Amino acid sequence: MTATSARRLLLVHAHPDDESITTGGTIARYAAEGVETTLVTCTLGEEGEIIPKRLDQLGAWAGDQLGGYRAGELASAVRALGLTRQCYLGGIGRWRDSGMAGTPSADHPRAFSGGDPREQAAQLRAVLDETRPHVVVTYNDFGGYGHPDHIRAHAVTMLAVEDAPYVRRVFHIAASRDALARGVARLRAEPGLPWRLPADGELPVIPDEEITTAIDVRDHLDAKIAALAAHETQISVRPPAFALSNGIAQPIDEVEHYVLVRGPAEGAERDLFGGL
Repeated sequence: MTATSARRLLLVHAHPDDESITTGGTIARYAAEGVETTLVTCTLGEEGEIIPKRLDQLGAWAGDQLGGYRAGELASAVRALGLTRQCYLGGIGRWRDSGMAGTPSADHPRAFSGGDPREQAAQLRAVLDETRPHVVVTYNDFGGYGHPDHIRAHAVTMLAVEDAPYVRRVFHIAASRDALARGVARLRAEPGLPWRLPADGELPVIPDEEITTAIDVRDHLDAKIAALAAHETQISVRPPAFALSNGIAQPIDEVEHYVLVRGPAEGAERDLFGGL
């Protein structure tokens, strides 16, 4: 594949489903606009919890086949979002889901968070050099909510883009405090919602004054919802909400938020490529 599109976007995510939850609308919007969109997924999500009881034995505690199953889910989500390309860091199966901090899975010899960040950054840089994105998106230094693989994805991405001359902007994914509050307020009026609403402060957010960029994805919610539903082991979907295995309702918002951390700010308020 050669970098030919006038606008090129690359996103780095830790596990299958992360791309749909936090950036699904953004991906679908830019893909629909003809932007060359590349997703780099760092692990297969082998340590994820499983929602459908009929699939429980796929888990790491049983058959340990969840990673392969989730690769199939991701392929379906990629089609729903219209991505140009999806690949796995270092090749499929090179890095394994580390699980949450302090769990035994973090000691696995292929655990992503325990790998050599220089090797991982070199693997990502190879993809960057091939696709030559103008804009790169990943997590902040807390990984959004503290998962070791998200934190490592952030570190590896920032290393890989350090001297990449074609990367014009780098954004970190942001969960808006105010948008979540408005979304939860709307969900309170939803009859028969099968999950509980989050308590104040239960879901990770950042203050809105730190957010630089808001991407309107309302015209692409159908694609995002289809991508969320593709990850059936991890996500339950009933628009206008979804829930993970914790059974906490989260609103499916019409806007996705980011913090610009590298590159010119002018024009970036409503468009990742604005002003470039």
